[in-house]
Amino acid sequence: MINFSLVDVKSITSSEPRSNFSEANLENLADIIIESGGIIRPLVVKMIGVESYTVVDGHFEYYAAVRAREKNPRQAEMVNACVIAPKLEDLVVKQVATIKGIDSSGKPVTPQTETTKLEPRLTNLELRLEKQFNELKSEFIQERQRIDSQFKQLENLIPQKVEHSNPLSLLNSLDKDELSIKLQRARIPGAEKLAKAIEDARHKKPKQEFEDYRDVVKSVKDLGEKRILTIIDQWSRS
Repeated sequence: MINFSLVDVKSITSSEPRSNFSEANLENLADIIIESGGIIRPLVVKMIGVESYTVVDGHFEYYAAVRAREKNPRQAEMVNACVIAPKLEDLVVKQVATIKGIDSSGKPVTPQTETTKLEPRLTNLELRLEKQFNELKSEFIQERQRIDSQFKQLENLIPQKVEHSNPLSLLNSLDKDELSIKLQRARIPGAEKLAKAIEDARHKKPKQEFEDYRDVVKSVKDLGEKRILTIIDQWSRS
């Protein structure tokens, strides 16, 4: 016995994957279903439980009806369906196959090749892969920007390397206040007075710099070899 009924789309399932069909075609038919108020060709379904059905024929129309319900739940909640008894399933499947083999003019219809059947699936697969690629690309760019930002923060935390960091270069380049601070850190007695003496002696040089450590000792009053050795030792470690 075959019964024609209005069936809730939510209560129907399909054994055929949705990816077998073109999303563009499903979208187009869904809009038509909403505008016309239903599908012209009822789904062929069988009951598999209490208020639960599975599609025997009309998988494309089913997925279009599902999409229509997603877009307009109120208007596309129900779908026309031909509910068959389980014992008639084989006969109905044969009938469907026979009808599909002949078009409306009575002429045999050339069956779709496997390549034609695969085209919608390949198109959908390409779209999904492209979407995933774009998502991964976006995540990669964001991650790279995050890492670059972290590197910049780390660079700001790292003290800049001082050019001419050897003690003689420091004696020739630092001003009085900077010399005073470094001498104090090296625990050199009279650091402030000694810093002024170093700066004054340096400015008296033809090139405004000491030639070597002996020149420093010779030019700076009360510096002495012991002090200069202490300064060299302490500044070399820092």
